[in-house]
Amino acid sequence: MKFTITCRQSARLISAELDRELPWTSRAALRLHLLICRACPRFKAQIRLLDSAMGRWRTYVDQSD
Repeated sequence: MKFTITCRQSARLISAELDRELPWTSRAALRLHLLICRACPRFKAQIRLLDSAMGRWRTYVDQSD
């Protein structure tokens, strides 16, 4: 994998990172992209927020019954 990636490739890597550990080349390319891009770090933060919210939702118990 080359070290310069597009935002589309970055989004795929950010999503894949939630499910599995990325190879070092992909991690390095993603880290480099996140340093130079303004939008992708926001996307990564949004994905982390959604993942966190889904984790809390899975353990939610409705007490109103």
